[in-house]
Amino acid sequence: QVQLEESGGGLVQAGGSLRLSCAASGRTGGRYAMGWFRQAPGKEREFVATISWSGKTTYYADSVKGRFTISRNNARNTVHLQMSSLKPEDTAKYYCAARDSVVPNTRAEEYDYWGQGTQVTVSS
Repeated sequence: QVQLEESGGGLVQAGGSLRLSCAASGRTGGRYAMGWFRQAPGKEREFVATISWSGKTTYYADSVKGRFTISRNNARNTVHLQMSSLKPEDTAKYYCAARDSVVPNTRAEEYDYWGQGTQVTVSS
């Protein structure tokens, strides 16, 4: 079992930056691909970014490509999402997720463990 906890969310003006962190605990010896998803009120949870266990392969949603960067440090059991050039439409609760596979995936249903989320609000 793996527990995930997100941090780093907050209020930022459009054009600003935030860095989200996800700390894993519990059974952290497994090889897990990781992902970030977000959900705004009244909307479905959507894919943001994913990274392979090795960190060598990443995928991004078209809406964030070129603005967001996902990274990980397996020795520290952490994954990060660096967000820049933020837009009001990026406002959402952001979730960290892990799947019991080394291969990244863009679908939320393919993930096995989830954090509680951290709120990101971008003002115009």
